[in-house]
Amino acid sequence: MSAFFRDLLRFRRGPWEMLASIIIALGVFMLMQPFSLFGYTYSFIITLVGTVMFLIVSHFPE
Repeated sequence: MSAFFRDLLRFRRGPWEMLASIIIALGVFMLMQPFSLFGYTYSFIITLVGTVMFLIVSHFPE
């Protein structure tokens, strides 16, 4: 198993913050794309989930 997944399972800050940042970036991308109404509709919720996740995982141990 790779170090990234091992650290995810041990609740280490780095990989979880990276995952939260990817979710935030996905939400922002969904907000700015002009192709899918579904993506635009749920973009705020995805961004909000990523932001709350980032706030929580910033308290995980290194």
